[in-house]
Amino acid sequence: MTGDFMGATLTEDDALVLLAAGSAPSVHNSQPWQFSLDGSHLLLSADPDRALWVSDPTARALYLSCGAALFSARVALLALGYQPRVRLLPHPEYPFRVLAVIDAASGRPPTPAERELYEALWRRRTNRRPFSDKPVPPAVFAKLRHAAAQERASLRVLDKRDGTRVLNLARAASRQLSANVAHQAELRQWIVSSQEADVPADEQPYGIPLDALPLQPDRIPSPVRDSDFLSAAPEERPRAAYEQFPQVAVLSTENDEPEDWLRAGQALQHVLLVATASGLSASFLYQLVSRDDMHEAESPWWPWPENRQMIIRFGYGEPPVPVPRRSLADIMPEFRELWT
Repeated sequence: MTGDFMGATLTEDDALVLLAAGSAPSVHNSQPWQFSLDGSHLLLSADPDRALWVSDPTARALYLSCGAALFSARVALLALGYQPRVRLLPHPEYPFRVLAVIDAASGRPPTPAERELYEALWRRRTNRRPFSDKPVPPAVFAKLRHAAAQERASLRVLDKRDGTRVLNLARAASRQLSANVAHQAELRQWIVSSQEADVPADEQPYGIPLDALPLQPDRIPSPVRDSDFLSAAPEERPRAAYEQFPQVAVLSTENDEPEDWLRAGQALQHVLLVATASGLSASFLYQLVSRDDMHEAESPWWPWPENRQMIIRFGYGEPPVPVPRRSLADIMPEFRELWT
């Protein structure tokens, strides 16, 4: 690194931090982040051109996604021997679209745990395919709960009864969204057809490749987001047998403000990286949160006091399909002028 974070040119370490941030998960693979420089400060901003104006009217999903990118940058900085310093929502010093200011001071060599997270960062992929029925060991779930707690969030692992009830709620939400014409039109913009996937990588549209969508599940309630995703898909998906007892957890926060959404995004990525390092796959059932943010209906049953931010399905599965990623020059336009 140069200076506190970056100097007049970008170094190889700087590029790695940005690539790490850009590898984060995001709703519909929208990747709604933008980076810029203010002196030696790196600014993480929301990219309004990548906002989901129909399905994310509160910008919760955008904040969650950008929070995941922020945590990924933190992981890369620690792995490279720097100490990240982060300020969330630095208003009124910066415009409202600036979500975080990141500085990097000289640090210490990474711990084995920090190095493990960094290595997992490049392997993590959302997996909507079937998982095996192998149970996740309690000790692994304990590690995931600890990861969420480190980011001031909580991860509630559901038993079979509560998991089934949440899956039924998610199915009802997915069916409602599949009947929403505006939502389906927006969703289709973020699904990459097989014809589009044949174009060169640097010209690929962003979004979810068709092969990364769920397969047609053989059971109800489904452990994956099926009704609205599959009805928006340009081609019919093959049928597949999914796990009999999905292992589901709810990521939540005590409060429900934009800063909490950013923290939840960081917690989400922390949990996912620990899961990846433990050999787990994961996918999301965000439609329940999205449906309620769209004010179409209130969930008829939700007994827990925390504010739900993400419903996550964990399990053991085959390697998932990779998704397209934005280039460095795309997520940070200054990159072209500063790179040496």
